[in-house]
Amino acid sequence: MRTSLVLLSARLLDPLTGEFLPQTALAASGGRISALGDDRRIRALADPSTTVIDLRGAVVTPGLVDGHLHPVSGAELTHGLDLSGCADLDAVREALAGEVRTLAPGAWLHAWGLDPNVFGQRPVEAAALAPVLDGVPALLLLFDAHSMLASPRALELAGVDGPRTFAQAAEVVCDDAGRPTGLLLEDAACELVERAAPRPTHAERRARLAAALRDMAAAGLTGGHAMDANGDSLALYAELDAAGELPVRLRVSPWCQPGADAAALRALIEQQGTGGALWRTEGVKLFMDGTVDNGTAWLERPDCHGESTHSFWPDPEAYTHIVGELHRAGVPTATHAIGDAAVRHVLDSVERAMATGERRVRHRVEHIETVPDDTLRRFARLGVIASMQPTHCCDYTRADHTDNWSRRLGEERASRAWRCRDLWDSGARVVLGSDWPIAPFPPLGVMAGARHRRPSRDLSLPPHGPEQALTALEALQGMTVHAAYAAGEEHEAGRLAVGHRADLTVLADDPLTAAATDLPDLPVLLTVLDCRPTHRDASL
Repeated sequence: MRTSLVLLSARLLDPLTGEFLPQTALAASGGRISALGDDRRIRALADPSTTVIDLRGAVVTPGLVDGHLHPVSGAELTHGLDLSGCADLDAVREALAGEVRTLAPGAWLHAWGLDPNVFGQRPVEAAALAPVLDGVPALLLLFDAHSMLASPRALELAGVDGPRTFAQAAEVVCDDAGRPTGLLLEDAACELVERAAPRPTHAERRARLAAALRDMAAAGLTGGHAMDANGDSLALYAELDAAGELPVRLRVSPWCQPGADAAALRALIEQQGTGGALWRTEGVKLFMDGTVDNGTAWLERPDCHGESTHSFWPDPEAYTHIVGELHRAGVPTATHAIGDAAVRHVLDSVERAMATGERRVRHRVEHIETVPDDTLRRFARLGVIASMQPTHCCDYTRADHTDNWSRRLGEERASRAWRCRDLWDSGARVVLGSDWPIAPFPPLGVMAGARHRRPSRDLSLPPHGPEQALTALEALQGMTVHAAYAAGEEHEAGRLAVGHRADLTVLADDPLTAAATDLPDLPVLLTVLDCRPTHRDASL
């Protein structure tokens, strides 16, 4: 087999040890690393068709993988006005006013990344943004993507004029007179208004997705665990893959929602393993709760508003049954569980499923924002993977606990925020990700946040829970070695070894010696997927 790619004068970083390998060059063919050695030996493997790149001492790591993201929905939701940089209501109003001036009459305003902390002690409602949005149909997605603000005109066009009842945890928030405040909690409520807005064409959605994935590759990502397969997501992946335009390897886990019957469950099981050259369907995503910030998490004790007391599944036992059926079929699950009661119920359900037989399945819990000691120790014992997004703690909470998340939980639970260190030390496999579009996807930023736990807007501010920080090596392992393990791919990914995938990230310097606060600015010089460069800096 001909050699497709040769990288010379490289520093090859082993994420298992944190040391550089003795070899200085790498060859790849057939999508795999085919040889490691010195420059002279590896250069001799090249022929006229081989791509040969002199890295001039740059650092090569296994391809960085985001353990939790939403490529298709993210590409759509982040189309519009970015409010993530607005730190107070005045900034939000100013940004919205500027966007309104650019709109054609009757056009919808779409915005994303709205931080509920900008409302301070005020309720999160559309009235706070009047008169900026008077007469303008607007949908403002809050940062958690589990809630949005709809303007009065948007509610009117959607015919939403009072409370609604839903089959799953969701709410059209209303005032004492039964009038909607504009706040919509969870997908079922958001969709009531979203479907009244004009929808992008398939071609527009494909182009947005392709652009987002190219940006991910340029940031150093070679893979991602996609936690949804909504709508035509799989068709879009298939189109890009067939056209040779898929620059990130994707592991896609479709949702299983409350109310799924035996036929729906059977379809999810039969779907496993399907896909294309660079994407495949594997695992099932479920929700055990919503979010702390909008009062839909599932907590063992109510939050300060008396909220977050219920499971996303009206009958939690139905969730337990589904997990048991998927476990028996050998299908790994990934469950969104933020509150302590939600995490506990997921672990209970996995433990019950394991008791039915000897089959080992790598189940996961996503987010794990606050848990007590007795819960975190169960992850290692049950072999459940802890999928964490440390940048959520960095950017949406504060060290002094004056943020919305911390105020809702109170001091005891807020002090247990994103226990990455404790989970790691207890023996759990910790996988890192962004949950994009909830937080930015650049992997160096995710790794940096796991280390410094400071707000990316102002790194001079104190960290939230510095005792929960990971080391530089652990952060790298969370996006290489552990990401591969979570996908059952440790035999072929996550390391620089002959026979492993030629998915590679090349950095200008050593990410393990770069200061945590400087790491996001470390240049990504080259990204390689399946032997093929998907990003190449002009300096190479």
